[in-house]
Amino acid sequence: MSNVKLWQRIDPFAVLSVSVPLLIYLLTLAPTVTFFDSGEFITAISSLGTAHSPGYPLFVNYAKPFTYLPFGSIAFRVNIATAISAAVACYGVYLIVSHILAKEVLTEDHGFSELYKKIIAFCAAVTFAFSARLWLQSNHDKPYPLIAFLSAMIFYLLLLWRDSYRKGEERPAYVYLGAFLAGLAFGAHQTIVLLLPSFAFLILSVNWRLVGRVKEIIIAVFFAILGFSVHLHMPVRALQNPLLNWGDSRNLTQFLWNLLRKGYPVEKPARDLSLLWAQINAFNVPYEFTWFGLVLVLIGIAAFLKKRRDEVLAYLIGIVFFLLVIAGYFNTPADMIFLTEEFFTPLYLLSAVLIGLGLFALLKNGLAFFSAQVISSLPVKVAAGAILLALPATVCALHYVENDQHENYIAYDYASNTLRSLPQGAALFTWGDSGAFPLWYLQGVEKMRDDLDLLHTPHLVFNWYLDSFPDLFRYSMLKSIPMETLSPENALQLAVTEQIARRPVYIDFSTRYSVQFSNYSLRQRGICYQLLSGGGDTFLFPDISVWNSYILRGISGEMFFRDLDTGKAILIYANGHMEAGETLLRLRQFGEGVQELRAAEKIAPELQMQVSGILSGYGLR
Repeated sequence: MSNVKLWQRIDPFAVLSVSVPLLIYLLTLAPTVTFFDSGEFITAISSLGTAHSPGYPLFVNYAKPFTYLPFGSIAFRVNIATAISAAVACYGVYLIVSHILAKEVLTEDHGFSELYKKIIAFCAAVTFAFSARLWLQSNHDKPYPLIAFLSAMIFYLLLLWRDSYRKGEERPAYVYLGAFLAGLAFGAHQTIVLLLPSFAFLILSVNWRLVGRVKEIIIAVFFAILGFSVHLHMPVRALQNPLLNWGDSRNLTQFLWNLLRKGYPVEKPARDLSLLWAQINAFNVPYEFTWFGLVLVLIGIAAFLKKRRDEVLAYLIGIVFFLLVIAGYFNTPADMIFLTEEFFTPLYLLSAVLIGLGLFALLKNGLAFFSAQVISSLPVKVAAGAILLALPATVCALHYVENDQHENYIAYDYASNTLRSLPQGAALFTWGDSGAFPLWYLQGVEKMRDDLDLLHTPHLVFNWYLDSFPDLFRYSMLKSIPMETLSPENALQLAVTEQIARRPVYIDFSTRYSVQFSNYSLRQRGICYQLLSGGGDTFLFPDISVWNSYILRGISGEMFFRDLDTGKAILIYANGHMEAGETLLRLRQFGEGVQELRAAEKIAPELQMQVSGILSGYGLR
């Protein structure tokens, strides 16, 4: 009997708010490593190490248990961890909307009213689930869904505290738990700081005199520090020399260097109105939820501004602080704005809450035109449900194709093809993160090509990075040059000079076109290039036989998913063929040269004009 009662207490719509997003996420989940930070995150998680600044210790420790799942690659298991964190973030939307609507009356029919309030909360949750940003973050390893979930839980706890305070029942435990989660969330992503003004407003707007409660404030700060202590992971693990130990936080100086993101460039661009608009437009509600979604947000604000003024103002305060810091203070360069788009995920979660409130207001005003008898009829109930589900269904349809990564092997294949290009014992210098991080994952986690040294050029100016290659750099001149006086380009040239006499030295495609190698000849081998001593004016025969060993899943259009780095990888293959073809034509190898050029335009049809120009330059069609 007790089991029946327990089952009856389960809210099926709460279960659906998690299970429906999770099902869709699993269907569109990337099967392995992807580009950008993916390979680095997975390597850090697998080794319980430290990812790039500020370290992400909570995300690393959250995802680590998933690496013990008995199926799939390590990358796939970590991707599952992200999918689950995104699904429970959707539950956070359901929880908040349900709480706000708990005392609202939709119609005189109590059963109808309670049922459709749950449906509205569910629709808000899945609308958030299918937003472009969260969906893209859910299907491969990202910390942002985790920070969104924790933000929702803090917001919900503060709503509970506000309700109890107004009833004369002080329950500071809600605030203390919220403070603990805020400190903990700092270990997932530092953007939680930008929500602190909103959280503080939710507390102080109840009674501004609470600012004088020193004892409670000290206790809340203690719990926040307790949550923040997850960062002890960084120095503790640094002492164990994990596979990925970014920043080597074994002492206070290095810990603060890592935590405060000191390793990133600080130069800011000159801002004009077009750049400012692009920075502000990184927070784009219409793109995430459609223009109708934005209308619902505005309806929700208007309908609940009086009854839920503080909650609405907290949302608006969050927007102001996010934009002031991310668009204002950071002054992100135009080519890096895409990175800041991910930071707004907690705001999109709160936007989805307002969409739910807007749906409620819209449905309530629409039903006001009908009698209670008509409202209780089956056709009206079905129509109301269809109207509510229209938005999440539309958002899902709009974003499904662009977020379906279940066949996305491009990063994995790009990295494995790079490794296939290299002879035994070679050193490979990489330049961009997307070219380096999948290699780290394949070598470090999947144990592919342990004989190689994979050296990331931008990190050659950091002693902690040089220390991670003691056999290569123990006596290197790089360690005797002050870090602040050395550019990555110069560090690369010096490192190549030290290594080229001992072993084969290669660079990847990005390095080839980022640094001038006037003192070396380059011999192309697929998408890599061997540096050889001698002048750079000599044209060497490219090794085109390596193309036959490459695996090229998804680059011919059978996979719909495309992001910036995936598109770049496809163009690198195409440009590699085009460069090889042009070199062969210069060396009078016309048959093979034409074949290479045709391969280039087959991979990237947008290169047809360039291919035609090269052919016409040699009198060929």
